[in-house]
Amino acid sequence: MSDAPTRAGDGDPARQPIWSRPERGSRGPAPGHSRDAIVMAAIALADTEGLAAVSMRAVAGVLGTGAGSLYRYLSSRDDLLDLMTDRVVGELRPYPQAEGDWLDAMVLLARRQLALHRAHPWLLDVIHRTSGIGPESLAWFDNCIRILEPVRCAVSAKFEAIAMTTGVVSLFARREVTSGAFSFAGVDLAAYPHLVAAFSQPSAPAPRADLFERTLRSLLTGLLLAGQPEAG
Repeated sequence: MSDAPTRAGDGDPARQPIWSRPERGSRGPAPGHSRDAIVMAAIALADTEGLAAVSMRAVAGVLGTGAGSLYRYLSSRDDLLDLMTDRVVGELRPYPQAEGDWLDAMVLLARRQLALHRAHPWLLDVIHRTSGIGPESLAWFDNCIRILEPVRCAVSAKFEAIAMTTGVVSLFARREVTSGAFSFAGVDLAAYPHLVAAFSQPSAPAPRADLFERTLRSLLTGLLLAGQPEAG
């Protein structure tokens, strides 16, 4: 059962992206809170207790008010999740400059994304939601395109590279969250000769660059520099 009231038909303003709607409804008593305060309370709750703990009722409790009062500012929990996501994406500012190598700048930005996931683990569960894209997310995309301006390839390839970079960041962030959950310890590998052979080989020296950076550099150069037609 949803904790939001049922939405009206296609003409309902609540179906518009939350960023294109007024800060609060025009009816009802004077506001006791701001949309910003609601979003910050929800982010703090998600950071400490997880995304499942974030409901309109729970956030209202943190603010010392009733859940009904939040619907003067938001139409649903989905609105709240959209605002939370966009707000934390804003923490990626200030963006790295692109005076030097574009690849170095993209790797640096990806490292910031990974740090953002560490600060807000719940972001993994909302970052790929199909909803309206907010102003901070648009600014982040715009910055990525700015960094990639020196690269002579199709714009579509740049958008693919940006999407794949986000995918790699999410993969490594999830890997950190589930680290240690998968292990061959205690498993009889006798029936799996290739695994036995692999584990019997001496360990190779650690690579100079970490796996995250090596993955990103290989991915970005492969997508943007290998076989891409030059922009006209």
